[in-house]
Amino acid sequence: MSLATTLDVSRLPDYAYDWALVDVETSGLVARRDRVLSVAVLTFGPDGVQTGEFSTLLNPGCDPGPVHIHGLTAERLSGAPTFEQVAGRIGALLQDRVMVAHNAQFDYDFLAHEFARARLHLPVTQRLCTLALNRRVEPPAADLSLASLAAHYGVPQTRAHDALDDTRVLAGIFRSSLSEAARLDVPLPLVPCPPRQDPKFAPNPPKTPCAYRNPGRPAPGGPLVQGMKVAITGETATSRAELVSRAVAAGLNIMSSVSRHTSALVTNDAASGSAKARRAIAEGVPVLDEHAFLKLLGEVRPGTPHEDRTPSPVTVPAVTAVTAVAAPSAPARPVKPFGRRRVLVLGGTHEEAAAARARIVDMGGAAAINLSAGVTDVVLFPGGERDRRMARVTSLGLPVREPAWLGAPVPEPGGPTGSTESVEAPAPAGVPADVLPRGGVIDLPAPSTAGRWHVSASWAQQTTCEIDVVALDEDEQVSCDGDFVFYGAPESPDGSVRLLCDGPTEQTVAVDLAALPPAARRIAIAAAVDGAATFGDVGAVHLALAPGVDAPATAQATLDAATSERTLLLAELYRRGPLWRFRAVGQGYDHGLEALVRGYGVEVE
Repeated sequence: MSLATTLDVSRLPDYAYDWALVDVETSGLVARRDRVLSVAVLTFGPDGVQTGEFSTLLNPGCDPGPVHIHGLTAERLSGAPTFEQVAGRIGALLQDRVMVAHNAQFDYDFLAHEFARARLHLPVTQRLCTLALNRRVEPPAADLSLASLAAHYGVPQTRAHDALDDTRVLAGIFRSSLSEAARLDVPLPLVPCPPRQDPKFAPNPPKTPCAYRNPGRPAPGGPLVQGMKVAITGETATSRAELVSRAVAAGLNIMSSVSRHTSALVTNDAASGSAKARRAIAEGVPVLDEHAFLKLLGEVRPGTPHEDRTPSPVTVPAVTAVTAVAAPSAPARPVKPFGRRRVLVLGGTHEEAAAARARIVDMGGAAAINLSAGVTDVVLFPGGERDRRMARVTSLGLPVREPAWLGAPVPEPGGPTGSTESVEAPAPAGVPADVLPRGGVIDLPAPSTAGRWHVSASWAQQTTCEIDVVALDEDEQVSCDGDFVFYGAPESPDGSVRLLCDGPTEQTVAVDLAALPPAARRIAIAAAVDGAATFGDVGAVHLALAPGVDAPATAQATLDAATSERTLLLAELYRRGPLWRFRAVGQGYDHGLEALVRGYGVEVE
């Protein structure tokens, strides 16, 4: 087998690597808990010629899980080797190669956990996800699943969910994707391993969610009420575990830190100078000694259960105050001049480019931030001719428009490539994604709690700074610091919110709405620039909302709100009555990530 059927990348240094293509079949979806049942690895050189192959079933020592999907029964796996017995051979194939997989973080995480169980190091320093690569290329496929991409690229698939066959299919898809990426001059989305987004340790055991709403702080001399947030610091006569157990049993919400939302701090030494005591004094949080707290535990008043919360219009927290423009969720769409056009803006000032992208959306089109197969037109402002992508735009024959073209464009039929005719890009199958303006809102289709929703943020590589995407859940305040999901803690304690790294300019927040605790009524998703750069340097951020990792987008937005700001509130998923909604926010702040998360009650060390 050869990757070089259509392209020999050995002459293209940006695409020439030694590759290790990988697929795993697993007993479940959680790498820290579930096991690998089968694995296949194919290796290729920079010239695209296959150099190695290995595949095997594995005895996981546990229930094999969804047999109806992978067909691997316990009887079939009983005589197979354990992962520990083949880890050395797998590691030799991965060593000094870029690991390639479809949804690569999934395969990487499973292999990393299996190598850790075997007390070995996973020898992967870079990985490439063919999902992320095809999101950049934008082929006109029904979706980005392995089967759909195989059909689009003409790769035969004989045994779905067979690790070796899936890896051979992946090789064909990767070959065609590389060829298309080279044609478009698309940078490969290589991810260093382990990236900051990969957990080195399993998350802490989940905290039992408090069943009651936070009623605020107690009145002076008044009782405690179920749902109050209580923190404990310093030495106590009663063991900390017993204090926490009794408080939780009484219906209180025990916190690991103090914030402006904390109801009370329990300490026998308020002047101890601990971080919690200092924060309590600064925020005016009531302080109780251990004796008073134990007495009040016997008189805790009933609180308001989360499920009894009367539906009401959602109020946006002060940190996220944006006027929402409701977007119709019905399938009927007004006819607008741009139809399915996807327009790339090059050059100009930040303000000029932002206004142009807003105009494109207003005319019914979508604003692109990268050159892809889906781009139909290019609007060129002064300075754009020096953009490295212009050479590729010219070779592809894309129409290059003057900025005045956005003033009053008329519908144009597809026709020959040129300066006045529109190029009709092949449209993906299915319903096109809603294009939301800044502040635009869409109802998630019911039942929206089925499966994980993915909110992906991507940007053009215009600066060398790092950008961190984060998520904070609950309504206006987190219930504990673990509800802040970021590069250092990429998964919430209950696993309902997870941060995924799909490339150097793309990160995704995956939210399992069905698994969220009842207190979580809003997921705020933000991005922060690490260092002195601002979002004016970064440029526009593209958002995509999808009901699965390889599903077509339900909604998309291009956000240009920030110029001098270092933090950008991207989007929110929130409840409104029985439904969940998605809002493209686009609100920038001059302060950094620390100030943003403190506003949600997260203690930052």
